[in-house]
Amino acid sequence: MKADEPDTEAAEKTPSRYRIEALAKGLDVLRLFDESVTSLKLREISERTGIPMPTAFRVVATLEEGGYLERLPDGGIRPGVAVLLLGSAALRGSSLVQLSEQPLRHLAERSGETVNLGVLVGDQVLYLARLRNSDLVTANIQVGSTLPAAYTSMGKLLLAYLSDAELAATLATHDFGADAGPNAARSLDELRERLAVIREQGYSLQDQEVAAGLRSVSVPVFGRETKPAAAINIAVSTQRHDLASLRGPILDRLRATADDISRRLRAA
Repeated sequence: MKADEPDTEAAEKTPSRYRIEALAKGLDVLRLFDESVTSLKLREISERTGIPMPTAFRVVATLEEGGYLERLPDGGIRPGVAVLLLGSAALRGSSLVQLSEQPLRHLAERSGETVNLGVLVGDQVLYLARLRNSDLVTANIQVGSTLPAAYTSMGKLLLAYLSDAELAATLATHDFGADAGPNAARSLDELRERLAVIREQGYSLQDQEVAAGLRSVSVPVFGRETKPAAAINIAVSTQRHDLASLRGPILDRLRATADDISRRLRAA
């Protein structure tokens, strides 16, 4: 860097003068909880955030008073109802969810299968909408749930649009040895090969990579950016559909729905 050039990296790391440290600490605590971390002890909160125990105690007590955290009989701490209300309000207010609702509902009715809308959040796919058929193909997946992007059709599709550097950074902490379906990629190199195929064909298949007995096909939804705003998929049981059917009429319906949602996003 030349002497007269600004240090942009240092500038980016400089906290905003409007930053409220106490609020930032509270948000750091709330971010600890996700699909796999549903409760923590106070000491664990302190260790994971780096917030000293006395301060962590006050932060947790404040969030607990507001209903954002609640304390369990064993001393564990978990998200409270107020967090759920905020998340629900965020989803209801999302233009992406609102504009996708009708096309997804029509797709679910025409296909008779489970339909999902998701976005990439770190190395996870966050489910923003889910219309599930009576033949439950997955357990415990609902709006707000997350699944590893490397194993899902929506996740792989969205990962395929990342650069090599972005992909490596996104999956830096992903454990390819973690629980997954029998056909899941077991290394970053193996996943890269699958993503190259996805980029070329414009859609993503998942064949028992999330779990045995489950297949899905996904396509991108675009707004005004060159990268997808989200992905949608149709998830099916392996007993109901083979891969050929996912590449045929199901994919055609899915693409038509994605085009409809994309037009709505661009016009919004």
